[in-house]
Amino acid sequence: MSGVGFGMGQRPVNRRQRAVKSLWTGIWLVYLGAPVSDLLHGGHSTGVRILGWLGLAAFVTWYMVLVFRTGRGERNGLVLGSLGVLAAQSVLLALTLGREWLVLFVYVSIASGAALPLRMARWTIPGACALLTAVAFAVPGGHSYLAGLLIPALLGGFAMTGVRELVRTTIALREARATVAQLAANEERLRLARDLHDLLGHSLSLITLKSELAGRMLPGQPDKAAQQVADIEQVSRQALVDVREAVTGYRRPRLNAELAGARSALTAAGVTAELPAEGALDGVPEESGSALAWALREAVTNVVRHSGARRCTVELLHRQTLDGPVLELTVEDDGSGGPGTGHGNGLAGLTERLTKAGGTLEAGPLRPGFRLVARVPTAGPADVGSPA
Repeated sequence: MSGVGFGMGQRPVNRRQRAVKSLWTGIWLVYLGAPVSDLLHGGHSTGVRILGWLGLAAFVTWYMVLVFRTGRGERNGLVLGSLGVLAAQSVLLALTLGREWLVLFVYVSIASGAALPLRMARWTIPGACALLTAVAFAVPGGHSYLAGLLIPALLGGFAMTGVRELVRTTIALREARATVAQLAANEERLRLARDLHDLLGHSLSLITLKSELAGRMLPGQPDKAAQQVADIEQVSRQALVDVREAVTGYRRPRLNAELAGARSALTAAGVTAELPAEGALDGVPEESGSALAWALREAVTNVVRHSGARRCTVELLHRQTLDGPVLELTVEDDGSGGPGTGHGNGLAGLTERLTKAGGTLEAGPLRPGFRLVARVPTAGPADVGSPA
């Protein structure tokens, strides 16, 4: 947040936020009233007062810097050295100026809990309390202050360890939330890229084929060429609709529509198409049908663009396997081997789609030709459906 407030575990980013943090850190310095009162009314000489004010100012400055910078990744050795300086100042001021200065050890304990991890603070906090006890018995009348200072030193120190762990947890949660948001954005970009590849690859291939066909028909068969141009317009309009749906996340192809598109694309490419009868699609679950529709689109696009095939056979079967009933789509051609020697971006994206649907993909060359087999789980009947 901007302005005065900022979240726990966040560093202040402007002057106002730094002022607020300094205020909340410094408000606890009101308990230094006893040393201040001692300097004002303790009957010390002018030289002692000056040295006392200088010592108190040095202690407060060192304490504020240490606590203010807590959590910025300093090495534990540097923090321990800073705590050692605070402890030395406390011992020197208490021994020279009196028992009122024993309260400084409470700040040493609190700084230990705030600046050190628990595995170290559990030793330094009792150490600061032990040092407080030793100095209290060495200062005249110090033992009368001991009971009132030991409990705040122990409770304050260990309370700060809890605050430190809470801040660290808050920072970790904030970073995890940012990571989740980044992963979600990456997943959405991947989905969009995959959808656009599958949609435009098929549609542009069909437009190219029909454009070439119209060009060949134009001199002698203007009526048929006009029909091909009308088909190009229809395909381009549908491609535009599909892209818009893909961008908004609502694109879900259907097997019936993809089979009709596959027949049109294969015919335009001069490939003899053998497709399933319409009855083979009865009872296909929507999720399974959508996953296989993407598989059919990618397979037919590869046949049209890469294979040089003369015949393409599409089969859709219900099968019963050891893992349960599955719906199996097979696309086989007699061309030169499909999309190259390896799996391209289309087959990689198709594998991801089928995996999310709980299905599998098999693709490989034949002699001659190429075969793609996609399977998705379904609760439909087993061993029904027919090939072309």
